[in-house]
Amino acid sequence: MTSIDTSIPADTDVVNPRTPATTRKSLLLSESIVSGLVRVADALAIALTGLLFYSYLFSWSSEAYRAYLTEIAVNIGLTLSVFHYAGLYDFNTIVAWPSRMRQMVLLSALVMLVLAALAVALQIADQFSRLWFFASFVGSSLLMFTSRGIAKSMIRRLARSGTLIRNMAIVGASGQAQHLVERLHQHDAPWKRIIGVFDDRRTRISNDIDGLPVLGNLDDLVTYVRRGLIQDVVITLPWSADARLINIIGKLRALPVHVYLGSDLIGYHFPRHREQFLEGVPVMEIASAPLTGWSGLLKSIEDKVIASIILLLLSPLMLGIALAVRLDSPGPVLFRQKRYGFNNEVIVVYKYRSMYHNRPKEAGVIQARKGDPRVTRIGGILRRTSLDELPQLLNVLKGDMSLIGPRPHAVEHNEQYAKLIGGYHGRHKVKPGITGWAQVCGFRGETDTLDKMRMRVEHDIFYIENWSIWFDVKVLFLTAFIGWTHKNAY
Repeated sequence: MTSIDTSIPADTDVVNPRTPATTRKSLLLSESIVSGLVRVADALAIALTGLLFYSYLFSWSSEAYRAYLTEIAVNIGLTLSVFHYAGLYDFNTIVAWPSRMRQMVLLSALVMLVLAALAVALQIADQFSRLWFFASFVGSSLLMFTSRGIAKSMIRRLARSGTLIRNMAIVGASGQAQHLVERLHQHDAPWKRIIGVFDDRRTRISNDIDGLPVLGNLDDLVTYVRRGLIQDVVITLPWSADARLINIIGKLRALPVHVYLGSDLIGYHFPRHREQFLEGVPVMEIASAPLTGWSGLLKSIEDKVIASIILLLLSPLMLGIALAVRLDSPGPVLFRQKRYGFNNEVIVVYKYRSMYHNRPKEAGVIQARKGDPRVTRIGGILRRTSLDELPQLLNVLKGDMSLIGPRPHAVEHNEQYAKLIGGYHGRHKVKPGITGWAQVCGFRGETDTLDKMRMRVEHDIFYIENWSIWFDVKVLFLTAFIGWTHKNAY
């Protein structure tokens, strides 16, 4: 079965970008999660075989079990480290099973020899059974070998059923594109599905490249990515086309998509360059989607858990604020506003209403200013203390927002600043946040000058590129103590 699926769902017409993307029903293949699960399986294989043979050979009432548990823990740490540096947890190695399994067994044997040497050096070798050492080595090796085979089989089965896939697009209808397609035809990888080719010279090229449809130009590609239909982009233009490359890369860097340069130059003209391989094809990754795989999973768990705790603890305060807003002036308690979220998708953001209801219609969205007559008495307090943002905890639980990230801007402001600030759309590579690095650094409130917005964007991009759990903890800590009030919050 070929690895190239040239069929395009009926609802992927770029003429109507608002059409829902059916491929979102599929699970997005995350190579880092697959690698992590295989690591867990290896650790369990070592632990289970060690404990099983200990139970068979010895009694748990003996004090010796502490030494064996220590050996198992050290064995797991050493094995996973050695396998990692040998590249045995790379996704391409995992799906290439049983290739490199001989190396896995040899490295496992090396780890056992190191452990035996350590036991002799520490003069504790007489506490361990040689039969247990040998049986554990053989048993764990067989179990790891088998579990990797099962992992590959499950990945292929889910990929062939369309449940676990990554959609890929090729940019550039050139000879390089044809070469790439031919290579991928030869490399059976059903988890990678090429949906088509995009080229700005759409009217001057054929309708297909080696059987793959030419779906449009670069703007059409951006539309596909924003609809969640594409996760990987391979640019197959020659490196001499530097002007076109700069233009294409500039547009794609602001999107949550992995971008690769695929060229024979990488594999043959620059042999000293550290190669990456995309299903056997040499490529160079030049942009990546942040917060994917394990980092994205951790971020999602962090959001849901902390938002639920905060919502539970602050529910009496939030009910009191709702009552105060309702009694202060007529109108709804919550204010709903359309803003841009992840991947430039329009979301509805909740806030406590802080302005008078049924005001005269205004042209566009006017930012609140000091002494703004539109702000109610309670609204002024809420805005100065940022308490009007608390309902966005509901957005976090819905999955539209994150606790920490770039603040979402009104649609009109977003479109305005995107034309004035280069790389502005890079803020949308992650979910927007209730608070963020820019806010705790003082760049919040009214942005009456372009420099203020540019500094906010720079801080947002810095957060995206340097995200970690500890970074989030730092932002939450600063928000709790200094981020609620600011001189620019009106």
